[in-house]
Amino acid sequence: MRARPALAALAVLPALLLTGCGGGDTTTATSPTCPNGKIRFGVEPYEDPAKLKPAYETLAAALQKTLNCPVELKVVEDYSAEVLAMRNGRLEVAQFGPLGYVFASTKADAQPVASFADAKGALTTYTAGIWVPADSPITSVKDLKGRSLALSSPGSTSGDALPRYALKTQGVAEADVRIDYAGGHPEALLALTNGKVDAAEINSQQLATVQAEGGFDPAKYRRIWTSDPIPNDPITVHGKLDPAVRQAITSALLKLGPADVAKVGAFLDVDPPGPLVAVRKETYQPLFDLATALDLTEKDV
Repeated sequence: MRARPALAALAVLPALLLTGCGGGDTTTATSPTCPNGKIRFGVEPYEDPAKLKPAYETLAAALQKTLNCPVELKVVEDYSAEVLAMRNGRLEVAQFGPLGYVFASTKADAQPVASFADAKGALTTYTAGIWVPADSPITSVKDLKGRSLALSSPGSTSGDALPRYALKTQGVAEADVRIDYAGGHPEALLALTNGKVDAAEINSQQLATVQAEGGFDPAKYRRIWTSDPIPNDPITVHGKLDPAVRQAITSALLKLGPADVAKVGAFLDVDPPGPLVAVRKETYQPLFDLATALDLTEKDV
């Protein structure tokens, strides 16, 4: 039977109000590009929040300077909390995972405006993967029947939906696989390396991070499945903002340089990074198709 243990507890970081960057007058609350005197920028903890915070501080500070408006950074509890915050008007800007964006677009009117590019200015992508020990008899997705598979957390694009889609397309019923939601990408990887499961999802972003830290030897493991490329996370703006505010935020994001986004890009396997590039809803159409194929709703995110 498919197990869905609760997500590992994640401390919700307090809101961080970034102070002014550089000289110049502080933008007032009456400015059309600074609603309520600040812009609130939400991020869900797809990695350890303690590691994410300083990276996003750099990006938010650069956005604040370019936009000339205080940027309040909020690392929320999970996908659902981020969608709810934007829907309730508590976030003007939010970065979502690709699948999280699918539901944020309909439930919170999140509109994608920018994502992460390589040094040549091309939109970056990543892949989901399923890995087993090098000496495992498992050689394909079909061999996972009757085996245990560690996934990240419910609603993750690469850590849940795409591996489950792989089972579906290979004719393997989820009920025939012992699915263990480990609580995150690092936890799924640890379940595999500690011998707790027969297989685990490891996406290309997590793989790059742990290899750079010396925490994973791919020679000891084997990838049995890889997804099609997934466009990297969109940064979205709330569709109910005044059009002038939306345009100002979008322009400011697209003016950020590689150094402004490099620390965040490192978590997304963007190295070396370029500036942010414009994206649209159509960029993420494959994720809308995936949600339809798996009959997903916002409750699955």
